[in-house]
Amino acid sequence: MTPAELSRTVLRSVRGAVEEQELSVPVPARIVVQPPPRPGCGDYASNVALQLARQAGRPAREVAEILRKRLIGSAGITRVEIAGPGFLNFTLGDGAQAALVREVLAQGDRYGDRSVRSARGVGAGDVAGPGSSPDREPAPDREPGRGPDRGPAPGPAPSARDVVVAEALARIQAAAGVVAVDGGQVAPVAPPPDLTALIARLGVDEARWVLLRPAAQDPVRVPERPVQRESNPRFRVQYAAARARALGRYAQELGFGSEPGDVGAPARGEAVGEGPSDGSVSAAQSLQTFHTLLATYPSAIETAARLRAPDRVVRHLEATADAFFRWHDVCPPLPVGEQKPLAVHRARLALAEAGGTVLANGLRLLGISAPEHL
Repeated sequence: MTPAELSRTVLRSVRGAVEEQELSVPVPARIVVQPPPRPGCGDYASNVALQLARQAGRPAREVAEILRKRLIGSAGITRVEIAGPGFLNFTLGDGAQAALVREVLAQGDRYGDRSVRSARGVGAGDVAGPGSSPDREPAPDREPGRGPDRGPAPGPAPSARDVVVAEALARIQAAAGVVAVDGGQVAPVAPPPDLTALIARLGVDEARWVLLRPAAQDPVRVPERPVQRESNPRFRVQYAAARARALGRYAQELGFGSEPGDVGAPARGEAVGEGPSDGSVSAAQSLQTFHTLLATYPSAIETAARLRAPDRVVRHLEATADAFFRWHDVCPPLPVGEQKPLAVHRARLALAEAGGTVLANGLRLLGISAPEHL
């Protein structure tokens, strides 16, 4: 079960409770599920009960219990618990991680692409040119052909990916002195000398990363020169994407391929235990963090689109690359030493490939290269 599927399952439980008059509330348009704030609290959590409690005129924990009873036994959900004032914590079934990997690999470069319309006015026209204001009110729907004051009906909502691309382009263009002209098109003008020098010194990838990494209100911090090592977040993300691809090439040389499955089972010859004694991240923790970041990549893109904040994509990619390396180090996807490839190696390789897909998608979204080799 993916986060989107879990969200729809919780929404169905709310709708069922309303239809059977267990709750008297308007059914929300969507339910937000997110990783829990602390490890050990399940795979995902939702505050839907707290949101509905006031409208229902009932305590949040009572609303949560109504939903919990409806959700118990749902396909893909192993456990539903109530925490704190009324949070719902979900533990998914053993097949959830493999299902996510299959989804990422099946969608490929389309993974993370969603349609979005927000109250801030993100619409089809906003993608065509970056000169429009994200804070204007969306235009009311119009009926075509009903008089001279009637314009065409709004077109389909743009994908969240397109909105993020447009906003990233707008920030780069603003720095480069690009101006909007009639018809929503953009016309490049000569870049100011400081940006020309920045690109000449850092290269296009690093320059874009430097300009897109800060939030809109934060200053841009320009390094003296690009550092091609893991201390550089941009290089670390690119290296993680390239490493994931390299694992596939090495696996082919060893005569095996990827197959989504259980990645948690230790391969023969690997140590089995509760976790490292030195306080470092355990295999289970690193796997959970990595899996969660892959699962929440589409919602990160959607949030970045709604808030016109490509820096959120940058931060998600950095976290994903860090999680990839932590998991990779404690759960090697390739056989070690004299080991022979096992099912667990095929499953880990599939997860690594899914991680590489997400990282490459995010880099290309920002206009930054995702090289096959580094």
